[in-house]
Formats: sequence, C-alpha cells, structure tokens
Amino acid sequence: MGINYVLSSSKKSLRSAVPLGVVIVVLGSGLRGPPQFELASSSGGVQLGTAGTYSVIAGTTVTNTGATTLAGDLGLAPGSSVAGFPPGIVSGSTNVDNSAATNAQSANTSAYLQAAGLTPATPEVANLAGLTLSPGIYSVPAGTSNLTGTLTLDGQGNPNAIFVFQLPSTLITSSSSTVVLTNSANPCNIFWQVTSSATLGTGSVFAGTVLALTSISADTGATIDGRLLAQNGAVTLDTNTITNPICLASTTTTSSGSTTTTSSGSTTTTSSGSTTTTSSGSTTTTPTPLIISTGPPAPPSSFTGALPLGFVASGLGLTGLGYLALERKRRRASDSSNKAA
Repeated sequence: MGINYVLSSSKKSLRSAVPLGVVIVVLGSGLRGPPQFELASSSGGVQLGTAGTYSVIAGTTVTNTGATTLAGDLGLAPGSSVAGFPPGIVSGSTNVDNSAATNAQSANTSAYLQAAGLTPATPEVANLAGLTLSPGIYSVPAGTSNLTGTLTLDGQGNPNAIFVFQLPSTLITSSSSTVVLTNSANPCNIFWQVTSSATLGTGSVFAGTVLALTSISADTGATIDGRLLAQNGAVTLDTNTITNPICLASTTTTSSGSTTTTSSGSTTTTSSGSTTTTSSGSTTTTPTPLIISTGPPAPPSSFTGALPLGFVASGLGLTGLGYLALERKRRRASDSSNKAA
C-alpha cells in the first residue's frame, strides 16, 4: 500500500503565493552598490574676451629691454608709459590708455575673477617640477620657486582639456624651467591665476596665460606660449618671445539643435538656419564643458567593504528558486507513487 503525502498548510500556501525567491530578486535588482564619482569643473573654462588678442596687458607701465617679440597686441590701461618698443617688436596693435586698452583690461579682470572662482581645486605641492598632471583645477601654495625643473601637462587626447592653476600668492619659475605639453594639451586652455605677482626665470619655457593681480616680470630669454596679463602693476620684459597660441573655436550643440561658436568673428547658427556674426576681436576659444578626472574615485566613507545588498538579495533569490524546484520534484515523485499503489 502506498503512502499518501499531505502537504502542510504552509506548503500549500507556497503554491498560490508569488515565490519568495522571485520577490527577493526583484527587490534586489533595484538596489545600488557604492556610487561612482566624477569630478566636473564648475565652468567650461576661462573666457578672455577682448583680452585674448593681447600678448601683454599692464596697469601702470610696460618696460622692455632687448629684442623682445610680441605676436599679438600690447595694451596698457590706465597707465600711459610704454618703453623699449623698439627695439622690441609688437606684431599686433599697441593700445595705450584708450578705449581698446580699457576694454581689454576690463576683460582681463573678468577672466582673473573667473579663474579664481573655479571649484573644486585640488591641492598641489609648491614646487611642480617633476609632476605630470591631467586636466583639472589646482591650488598651488607659495614657495621659493613653483617650478625648478619640468612640469608636464597631459591633455589625455582632448584639445579642449582645461588646466587652471590658482596661486594665492606669487608665481615664480626658476631659470631654464620648462612646461611641457603632451597628448593634445593646448596652451589656449592653460591659465595661471596669480593673487600677487609673477616672475618667469631666465631662459625658462612657459605655457599658458598668466592672469596676475599685480605685476609680471619675464627675465632674460624667457619664452611664453601664451599671454602675460597684469591688472594693477607693471609688465617688465627682457629679450622675450611671447607667442599667442592659435585658439580654434569650439562648437556646442544644444537640445534644440542650435549650434553656437564663440571666437574672433564668431558665428551663431540657430535651428532656423539664420546666421549671426559678431566681431569680438578675440581668438580665445570657448571650451566645451568637460569632465575633469583627478584619479580613481574614492568610495564614500560609509562604505564598509561588504557586498552590496543587491548581490546578497539576488543570492537569496536563487536559493529560494532552488527550493521550489526541489519541492516540485518531490511532489511529482509522490504523485507517481500514489498512482502505482
């Protein structure tokens, strides 16, 4: 005589109810593990405006010794004393205490404030020699020299990558120091915001735009792929070469389909096909917004290293499904025994 198995009420309820394992899997699938972090700049970059065509801007005086060459314009406002040209050569225009110089100085001030306000800034050592830095915003403390050797800026293949160095005091580079640009790093998008004054050492090779609140001195033979822009003080030159970087316009596309390009003689095209051209006189690009990475993201402080709850719940779900499969197999075996009896 066969044995009849009777399912308990709890097991009967298991048939009609949604399997517990399935419920756990569904709940677990909506849970997240430790979030991933990205560091984004608070702005698309620093806008130079009409100051972008200038190799040198000063507030009080511009003084030169020797065969200095400026690839762009020279501006002075509100001062009125420019000396040493010639023998120095200005390839662009010389504007002294006129409306053009005043406008350029105003744009210089705006760019300085914008660079100073960018956040968050990564603290760096006072002497940047020997470092290779990725795009980002860096805070550099005062030191005897901020660059005694070679600093490498790695654009990581992005010509719109932005480097901003915020110096709460002075910027000083030693003789023969060098800033090297690799992997599409662009001098158009390198800015040195100096809260006091800047001094570039003899024979140094520098890249980027110096935005100094007070004064700037370029010692003998220093070369700059960028600009020297001082607000309230003097710019002093000595047989220097200042090559304004050629900055191509960048394009930003909005969700409406309109495209905006900002540069000298910028062109704005709307979705209706109309075109508007403005002449800012600036060769400064408007960089597209970018994500700045300063290294592998750190997990939140609350993360204990345990497995995420979603994984645990999914494991429990699989266990529940396994139990259901075994239960069904046992019931089929029971039914077969009853028929045989």
